[in-house]
Amino acid sequence: MENIKVVAFDCDGVMFDTTKANMAYYNEILEHFGRPTLTPDQFAYCHSHTADQSIAHLFNDEKSFRAAQNYRKSMSYIPFLKYMVLEPYLKPLLKKLRPRYKTAIATNRSNTMDRVLSEHGLEGYFDLVVSSNDVDRPKPYPDPLIKILEHFEIEAYNTLYVGDSELDEIAAKAAGVPFVAYQNRSLSANFHIKSLKEIAQILDIKIA
Repeated sequence: MENIKVVAFDCDGVMFDTTKANMAYYNEILEHFGRPTLTPDQFAYCHSHTADQSIAHLFNDEKSFRAAQNYRKSMSYIPFLKYMVLEPYLKPLLKKLRPRYKTAIATNRSNTMDRVLSEHGLEGYFDLVVSSNDVDRPKPYPDPLIKILEHFEIEAYNTLYVGDSELDEIAAKAAGVPFVAYQNRSLSANFHIKSLKEIAQILDIKIA
């Protein structure tokens, strides 16, 4: 791991436990249209895909999709931020990583990332944030990770990407970036970890 220059993170499921927040968000939309709450399969999809993709998945005909999209865009995600739980060791890890390593985010979130970071005291902890709004093709395409490589003018082997979903795995493989699977043993990865604290062990740095 001596070649690593950038450590990049997915947001939902890695930096934060967003289960409660995302459940509440999409269930409010479903309830508004008189639909049942999310099934486990629907939640699994919405957890890792963009909001646009998730609405298309939940409302799969053109008329209901347009109506749901209009309602979603009239909503604010801000009331749901309180349900997001910051993952243990994230801040201590980021403090240890920098300035030796650059830090980045590659997420399928869209316009909520700035508020997510500010609400949880993470402003200034990342050198680059790439959301689905910043690329033509979000994950599982490699575009977010390629944008990180291009921004820092580095090679794929200079980056470590931490994710928890199949979309993260596919994107990392397509970009040629070493992949760390967080709390998901079913993924194919260079490393599997249960705690973000283990990133420090992978990079051979000490963290309290």
